[in-house]
Amino acid sequence: MIEMKPIEVQGQNTIGIEVKLPKTTLLAVTTEKGYIMCGALDVQLLNERLKDRQIIAGRATGVRSLEQLLDAPLESVTFEAKKLGIQPGMKGSEAILRML
Repeated sequence: MIEMKPIEVQGQNTIGIEVKLPKTTLLAVTTEKGYIMCGALDVQLLNERLKDRQIIAGRATGVRSLEQLLDAPLESVTFEAKKLGIQPGMKGSEAILRML
């Protein structure tokens, strides 16, 4: 099952996406510029093989809900995210605000 719902971050609107799969749930919060995602995101792939796409993204591990994804520290971020001042250790919600 796939669920999309509006998520408000400090008065700004974003979209939360949950994809329920067998034994796991994929989680993402997205803006028009970029997104944060659960541990399924392969930041190394985005930075190396898809570098030309200049993807702005961050990864948080150990999260089980969209709320936890926004509250968790990012474990890794893409090179393009770093250009916006998004750093590992930053809360997901802070990263999203920089992507708006």
